[in-house]
Amino acid sequence: MTSAGRFAPSPSGELHVGNLRTAILAWLFARSGGRRFLLRVEDLDRARAGSEAGQLRDLQAVGVTWDGGVVRQTARGPLYAEAISRLEAAGLTYECFCTRREIQEAPSAPHAPQGAYPGTCRNLDPAELEFKRSTRPAAIRLRAGAAEYTVRDLLHGEFTGVVDDFVLRRNDGVTAYNLAVVVDDAEQGIDQVVRGDDLLPSTPRQAYLASLLDIPSPEYAHVPLVVNNDGARLAKRDGAVTLQDLADAGTPPAAVRDRLLESLGLPAGPLAKALAAFDPNSLPRKPWVWSGP
Repeated sequence: MTSAGRFAPSPSGELHVGNLRTAILAWLFARSGGRRFLLRVEDLDRARAGSEAGQLRDLQAVGVTWDGGVVRQTARGPLYAEAISRLEAAGLTYECFCTRREIQEAPSAPHAPQGAYPGTCRNLDPAELEFKRSTRPAAIRLRAGAAEYTVRDLLHGEFTGVVDDFVLRRNDGVTAYNLAVVVDDAEQGIDQVVRGDDLLPSTPRQAYLASLLDIPSPEYAHVPLVVNNDGARLAKRDGAVTLQDLADAGTPPAAVRDRLLESLGLPAGPLAKALAAFDPNSLPRKPWVWSGP
């Protein structure tokens, strides 16, 4: 299968300029390496009516194109179930009945991040298991055999992060993001993942899971976010940050695209022009402050 990069938004609302900047970067990385560029809608959990159509329209408006049709996670349940079955057969899963509040309030292992799973349900005896099954449905967790895992990132170098017994399938039957993204990338032939650097801490979990499923890890590039004037991650509440907001304020999509490219040290104009000048080694390494229209 030909190698590929991707952009994978959640259809929970409009894309803002930070999302669009990351999409442009993912497109530039993929095209500069001769890869296909795929679009995947990660709609397992958060989907708002009309969001997907609006997101696709905004991506096209700034020049981001993709190969083939749009893939949606909600159509891929059998792939996720098969991966979980493989892990179950290898003794690498267990049922978990803990609530989010119970996890937050439980004592954590030394040096584990806030919210890391403390292993409460890891070794339930048969009687405990039977009782808990009668009280609430179970989530399926990975029985991790490592406490940390190291990945290599094109922009950050080696990064070692915590691996805990993270959820593979929630107790409502929905596949968890960390499993879905690993399965999707492998099945689609994606060997390069470009995304915001706020997702770097979860990457060791995903790479570790890929190793258990005998899946090669993709090449990673976690790019700086766009932030507001207070240095916080950009959000819709920051005002005119979507293409529609900006168009209403008199800034057309082409001007937004040019501003995003200039923030990356790239020439304004169609993305093909930026592609000719693109050099990953010259990218800014710090967050970019969006100061409004």
